[in-house]
Amino acid sequence: MEKQSSIQDLVKARYGEEARRVRRDASPSACCCGKAAAASGGCSISSNLYQAGETVGLPQEALAASLGCANPIALAQLQVGETVLDLGSGGGIDVLLSARRVGPQGKAYGLDMTDEMLELARENQRKAGLDNVEFLKGEIENIPLPDHFVDVILSNCVINLSADKDRALAEAFRVLKPGGRIALADIVIRGALPVELRQNGEVWTGCIAGALEESEYRTKLATAGFTDIRIEPARSYSASDALEFLQTLKTAELDAEALAPLLEGKFISAFIRARKPGR
Repeated sequence: MEKQSSIQDLVKARYGEEARRVRRDASPSACCCGKAAAASGGCSISSNLYQAGETVGLPQEALAASLGCANPIALAQLQVGETVLDLGSGGGIDVLLSARRVGPQGKAYGLDMTDEMLELARENQRKAGLDNVEFLKGEIENIPLPDHFVDVILSNCVINLSADKDRALAEAFRVLKPGGRIALADIVIRGALPVELRQNGEVWTGCIAGALEESEYRTKLATAGFTDIRIEPARSYSASDALEFLQTLKTAELDAEALAPLLEGKFISAFIRARKPGR
């Protein structure tokens, strides 16, 4: 419990910092799960996730606050009238895109635990002029919605941030309707990471240290009750990508130049799909 609380505090601080940055300049130079990238002008993990036509009409702040690693909307196959929940909704871009897809007959919820991000998301909702949206404050390990409530759960580079992934996935299963589905984008690890990375809080809040290996992800989803589990690579990252990411961290404990080559091909952005049995 102490570890979970510590990680939540780190994540809240990082997300809050990123929300404040976006409100200051709305520059799209964010790196996955937080931290503005270095002077190179962007982060390879979070860049080019959405097609140009998808984001037309959305506030620039929503796109600037996109801290994901892939586009879960691309695989969710949302239908008009569905109820959608985005876990760790940040500035709200995936919620706003979902609201467009499900139409006025449907509803899109966003869940975030960071006050600054919730304020930014609600402001983006007002600018986008979407009424079928609601942003909730809460933790993905304790979702403030009833059982069997939503048709689809999305999440974009957030499950890896949880210190209690079993609880987070169990909660997702609980709030899904029978036959409901998850469409997640997340970082997945292939092979062992250096110990100094796994134990570093900055690397955890940067989406790497807390990421699951593919087999472990499958096991946790199955344990939560999900079936039809599929994990598909969306993007693989090189040593140069790892170096760019490590150089954005505010820590003197890591030798980025020495560690980056050890991360060649070790982490990927992945699409994760599964279904709750029923119907």
